Amino acid sequence: MPLHLTKIAFGAKSYDQLASRISGRQPIALTTRNRPTRFEECAGGSLYWIINHAIVARSPIIGFEKTRDGRWDIMLEPKLIRVHQIAKRAHQGWRYLTEDKAPKDVAEGEDIGDALPGKLAMKLERLGLV
Repeated sequence: MPLHLTKIAFGAKSYDQLASRISGRQPIALTTRNRPTRFEECAGGSLYWIINHAIVARSPIIGFEKTRDGRWDIMLEPKLIRVHQIAKRAHQGWRYLTEDKAPKDVAEGEDIGDALPGKLAMKLERLGLV
């Protein structure tokens, strides 16, 4: 089972904004100072994007490359796959997500309905209501 990463989609206020940022680009390189320590386990995994305290989409990880200045690029396929939203707190740095905790993909043509805002979903989850 591959290991996944989570990341805040900084500056994106919605799935549509993130999708327009990613569409039409060649492999996406997210530059980071330090390579995730468990990067080898991320082969075949995805980077899950967090917007408004909820995981909303994922991009498959292609690999990791060292840059000339000693930083690392996390190479992603330039596609965004919508997932069933789950609440996720904002964080700095990389967080790992195991396959059993990762949200399922939204099937083509599937109606996801009105998704709860991330903060509301987290409060309801804490109360045991969702």
